[in-house]
Amino acid sequence: MGTEMLRGIRGTVVWRGSDAYERTRRAMLWNEWKPERFPELIVTVASKDDVVRAVRFARVRGLRVAVRGGGHNWWGSPLRDGGMLVDLSGLRDVVIDPAVRTARLSPVVSNRGLAAALAEHGLAFPAGHCGQVVVSGYLLAGGFGWNTRVWGPACHSVREIEVVTADGELVYANERDNAELFWAARGAGPGFFGIVTSYLVDVYPLPRALTTSTYVYSLTDAEEVAGWASDLGDRLPPMVEPSFLLAAAPPPGVTAEQPGKVAIVTAAAFADSTDAAVEALAPLDRCPAAGRALQAQVAVPSTFDGLFDAAATFWPEGRRYAADTAWSNAELGDVVSRLREPILAAPSTESIALATLSPEPRGVDRAPDTAFSVGGRTLLDCYAVWQERADDAANRAWLRETMTALEPVTVGHYVGEADLTAEPERARRCYTEQNWQRLHAMRARFDPDGLFHTYPDGG
Repeated sequence: MGTEMLRGIRGTVVWRGSDAYERTRRAMLWNEWKPERFPELIVTVASKDDVVRAVRFARVRGLRVAVRGGGHNWWGSPLRDGGMLVDLSGLRDVVIDPAVRTARLSPVVSNRGLAAALAEHGLAFPAGHCGQVVVSGYLLAGGFGWNTRVWGPACHSVREIEVVTADGELVYANERDNAELFWAARGAGPGFFGIVTSYLVDVYPLPRALTTSTYVYSLTDAEEVAGWASDLGDRLPPMVEPSFLLAAAPPPGVTAEQPGKVAIVTAAAFADSTDAAVEALAPLDRCPAAGRALQAQVAVPSTFDGLFDAAATFWPEGRRYAADTAWSNAELGDVVSRLREPILAAPSTESIALATLSPEPRGVDRAPDTAFSVGGRTLLDCYAVWQERADDAANRAWLRETMTALEPVTVGHYVGEADLTAEPERARRCYTEQNWQRLHAMRARFDPDGLFHTYPDGG
């Protein structure tokens, strides 16, 4: 009965044991580190009708369902043992309506592709920082990307979704219709109990003078610079996005006192004039250690492509990755003092720690009610980045030790980048207790049989 349903799929179906299986399974993750988890079959869909057929087939066969968008989830959420993996990589359409400033996005539109398509109409969106990442998992997790201090997390710009539910029905959800499903889709991340096949989002006027400033300091200056930068987010206008990076490898052309160890302060101004951008970025030159900067690139004109290219230097393709994240309300100097020794001890010279300062929207009286619910003064992201399989254990252990060092200043986690396999409570700590309980109640209602995989260890 079920097999006939799969024959109607326009995409491809690969079963475990077939010649193409391992090649296909490994291609499901961008990360060169691949967890040893093996779905029974992988269905790469070519349309939303394929998604419906795949979900209905899974119900008939009693298969649990995992979903893959772009395969950039750091802990490998798409790969689960047993069941079906639905690969959405064939769904890449973008339809823009400049008159009303909306765009309808298929789930595997990349951040870079979306930014380029919108720029042709003088528009923009709070796309994620990495250009190759796609919108599906990014939006489901909440979406902290470019210019969120003005535009807000990307999920706040989602107006409507088209989603295949656990009973195999294709429905629309927004603030009026299927409102609870819509609430959950904006923040539930890999625990969402459906497959979103399109997003209708609000878009915004493209800033006409996107400008960046970057200052590279020796690691010996890191704590002094971090102390000065603690309230930098409050001192900068909302349209400036500041960050602080501890890197175990300096950018090309920079020589550090401790080779390979630097602190980088950078900011992007999403301004509408060069004068406004220069004025907005000026406070970065007032750092007490500015005269000791190893390198300073001040008020450099940029584009979204330029931002994506800069980010790509820290997350190159062909590497093995492990990542985790934490929200903190502590002083940045305290946070950096806890990170300094782990950065020095990192087994890979490519591993980094990133602090995004005051990333939440400024001057917003009331944010939309969404599942996404935990935030803080600073969003901390730690990345182990290495190349050899033999170094897997050492680098993954380093990440765990680093996050343990941050635990005293951690108030929660961001589900979009958290390592949800680290411990059973990790997923729960990505939400307020009220929203966590609400998500569980909704899962029981919309997916009572547990068709869709949820967070590791059952969440």
